[in-house]
Amino acid sequence: MQKSQALKAAVVAAAMLGGLTTQASAEVQKFNFEVVGTWGFLDNWKVFESKFWNEVLPKASGGKLTANAKPYTELGLKGYEVMAGLKKGAYDAVHALTSYSAQSSPALEGIDLAGVIQDFDTYRKAMDAYAPIIAREIAEKYNAKLVNLYPFPSQQLWCNLGDKSIKKVPLTSLAGKKIRTYSRTLGDFIEGLDASAVTIAFAEVVPALQKGVADCGITGTMPAYNAKWWQVVTHNIRVRVGYAATFTAINMDTWNDLNKDTQDLIMAEGKKIEDAMWKYTKTLDQKGMDCNASGPCEKGTPGGMVPVMPSAADQAMLKDIAQNVVLKRWAKRCGQACADEWNATIGKIVGMKASM
Repeated sequence: MQKSQALKAAVVAAAMLGGLTTQASAEVQKFNFEVVGTWGFLDNWKVFESKFWNEVLPKASGGKLTANAKPYTELGLKGYEVMAGLKKGAYDAVHALTSYSAQSSPALEGIDLAGVIQDFDTYRKAMDAYAPIIAREIAEKYNAKLVNLYPFPSQQLWCNLGDKSIKKVPLTSLAGKKIRTYSRTLGDFIEGLDASAVTIAFAEVVPALQKGVADCGITGTMPAYNAKWWQVVTHNIRVRVGYAATFTAINMDTWNDLNKDTQDLIMAEGKKIEDAMWKYTKTLDQKGMDCNASGPCEKGTPGGMVPVMPSAADQAMLKDIAQNVVLKRWAKRCGQACADEWNATIGKIVGMKASM
């Protein structure tokens, strides 16, 4: 009898650790999701997004929730089109960038306005404060349910200056250069530098830099290394101009077809992986900078780029462009009510104001 009780206790304990208690999964529906993730060769997909659908949810649901999950790169997508596909019901769930989804909702840009936030801790506070607005916009503009929000490593400037003996690159020296961007707010920032913004999909940046279509590009620290930007650029200018805010969203019709136990399970597991991604990405940010420079680099051979730390004058210029170009232009296209919401949330955290 004692052995039987001990065995039962062990089974219950194991089930609880694995998230597989009978109570937790008994009312979860069986469902197979069609899912689109971000870039297959980057850490967000490899370490978190793919595992959320292929391992975490199946395990937590006792095998009831499964998925056919593929990244942009495998599907031949650039990322700008995935929310339109989600709205139409082409997919059940997607991982999408707010900046890539802002055409139908300028408010989505508000979480990632270029140059406004310079550290991860402040960015997390801003993301948490702005999350209800993102959730509303995704629901209203794309008929989708927000599951979680997370960043990529910080978005920085990567330039081909030809001569690695150059150690100082003031922001003013970028005037007139062609710089790759992927959003309107980054375009505003580049124009604030008196440079030219060139919109190029991530997968097409390396050949564009090789051919001189662009002199510089903006992307995250580890994504720049993984995509081998170090083969075609010489300098990493370490100003943080964004974080490529990303979210998981489920088509609202699909969501509403799920019962409450299933919804609660997805949201609970989504929150866990959100917290894990923030911690991971914060450490990955510095690792990306190290890998692109002289190392150490656990990912492979260091890229040998010249790291350029922003001077006090660069930081002042960055803040001026963020306040007087980026925020003003965004407020104008988003509207006063939108700007007021930003001021009451992110604006309070960073001590800045968006005004038309």
